[in-house]
Amino acid sequence: MAENVVKGPASYFPSIEKQYGRPVSEWQELIRSSPLTKHMELVSWLKAEHGLGHGHANALVAHTLAEGK
Repeated sequence: MAENVVKGPASYFPSIEKQYGRPVSEWQELIRSSPLTKHMELVSWLKAEHGLGHGHANALVAHTLAEGK
């Protein structure tokens, strides 16, 4: 068992980068620069404007907001 297993929202990052072809840092920059501030508004926006799946959008928003916007 590896001890450095990534848990929580960041566990989605490799598949997000692979599926959408953009680094997580770019998604976080988009989230930070958005005029939206509420978690679900941001999730809905990523899904509608950028075609992300709910789980991926939710993980990115949760991680970015937890870091401080």
